[in-house]
Amino acid sequence: MAHRDQKKYIENLKRYENKMDQNERYNYKMYVKRHKDDEDLDKLSMEKLRKMYEKYHVNRERKNFDHFFKSDD
Repeated sequence: MAHRDQKKYIENLKRYENKMDQNERYNYKMYVKRHKDDEDLDKLSMEKLRKMYEKYHVNRERKNFDHFFKSDD
């Protein structure tokens, strides 16, 4: 479970790498290197990665535009 979460967090944070400050970017790159080596993150590193994910990845609701495409039959 932790490896799957780790992969999800790292892949989603990839697009926000430019928005990170220098320290966060350094930590993110270290997490990516550890992930490429198939190394599981320890509890503290996983918690920092989760906080970084929650900070940058905003899960917005998708708007429903079906009412624009309904036919008037």
